[in-house]
Amino acid sequence: MTSRLTTKKLRARTRAQRSTDPRIAGDDAALDGSLADTFYVTGSNAPTTDLNLEASIGRRVRMLRQRLQLTATDLAAQAGLSPGMLSKIENGGISPSLSTLRSLSEALHVPMTSFFADFEERRDCSFVPAGQGVRIERRGTKAGHHYELLGHSLSGDIVVEPYLIKLDADASTYTQFQHEGMEFIHMLTGKVIYRHADKLYPLSPGDSLFFDAGALHGPEELVETPMTYLSIIVYPRQ
Repeated sequence: MTSRLTTKKLRARTRAQRSTDPRIAGDDAALDGSLADTFYVTGSNAPTTDLNLEASIGRRVRMLRQRLQLTATDLAAQAGLSPGMLSKIENGGISPSLSTLRSLSEALHVPMTSFFADFEERRDCSFVPAGQGVRIERRGTKAGHHYELLGHSLSGDIVVEPYLIKLDADASTYTQFQHEGMEFIHMLTGKVIYRHADKLYPLSPGDSLFFDAGALHGPEELVETPMTYLSIIVYPRQ
């Protein structure tokens, strides 16, 4: 049986959490019965966004270096820096001088302004009201699959395409979809037998499928129509 969490127990648990969290340890502010000062974190394992300029420059330098498949030693030599200095820059430990940034930009073949892209980049947000997604023509359109684009990523190294896909009674099966990236499907209405490579998955409302889109995939059998499902495709920006 689940016990009721009293205000006293809630305060004690919150104090214990605060005392063990290094980010807020030492904060002796009194709890007032509300949870206004409780520290909340996301359940995601994604790294937190760091708006510190030095960290943003370091992260950008590392990303550009890895894109060119250069080791830290190689880049340091080409930029006339010591490996230790480059390590400090990439870890956000120091604020590099303009002359250092210029040397790095020449070694990485990018303009100096690219080092500030993460720090100054606009954080995009795409809002699509219900029923106003963009109708998209794709390979499955000829098979009676209707695609509604629900948003799009405007910048960054990763492209995310969220679609609402609808199949009516006159739609046809099609298992020859194949493209770069990963795909996530979440069934909303109807039922389908969905193929991925050599395996079949029965999907009903509430079921999800996450797979490598490089393998052939698509609806093998339309069990119950009309059907709708959410499809989110993620792939590197070219």
